[in-house]
Amino acid sequence: MTLKVACPTCKKEVIWQAESQYRPFCCKRCQLIDIGDWADENHKISQPVQGAVDLNEEMLDALEAEFLQHNKFFVEPE
Repeated sequence: MTLKVACPTCKKEVIWQAESQYRPFCCKRCQLIDIGDWADENHKISQPVQGAVDLNEEMLDALEAEFLQHNKFFVEPE
């Protein structure tokens, strides 16, 4: 099955494949228009940047345990 997406700029249908050089855009022009919109701050990330949180050893251990639980290939065989 061929995946088709709409170009974010002009909405033209784009086939999602390796030969589609500018995917998800249909052409270089649409890609550059989008980059220009980001540069002009017409596009923004919807959530504000959260402040830095100081991590303590307990928090780091919990994050490591959660990561290892979801990424079993990092765990050495017993």
